[in-house]
Amino acid sequence: MMTDPIGDMLTRLRNAGRVHHEEVRCSSSKLKVAVAKVLSDEGFVGQIRTEDEDKKPVLVIELRYGNSGASMIDHVQRISRPGRRVYVGASEVHEVRGGLGMTILSTSNGVMCDRDARAQKVGGEAICEVW
Repeated sequence: MMTDPIGDMLTRLRNAGRVHHEEVRCSSSKLKVAVAKVLSDEGFVGQIRTEDEDKKPVLVIELRYGNSGASMIDHVQRISRPGRRVYVGASEVHEVRGGLGMTILSTSNGVMCDRDARAQKVGGEAICEVW
């Protein structure tokens, strides 16, 4: 039994990028799709899609690499986890690595990156930091 499915997805992304896989496959959920969509919109991963395998939805995430062959995702840090939820207010949302990275937040307006949360002046649960 998996206790942290979002953490599992992020770990799969980080590990697959280190060994230069083309895509990552994991079980699908609404929150995982929303997090993957934010990563795709911000350019950390390529296209995302869902497929059915044995009548169960599977999330497929294409990985992106830079000109030097390095993965676009250098580091992923899980902030809020099932045993310890971390919430930040609108004024507490900060830049990651001077704007080179991002924090993914689950807000009342949906899952979004820190830049969008600051623009909309909303806070929420800090899911992870990516750079």
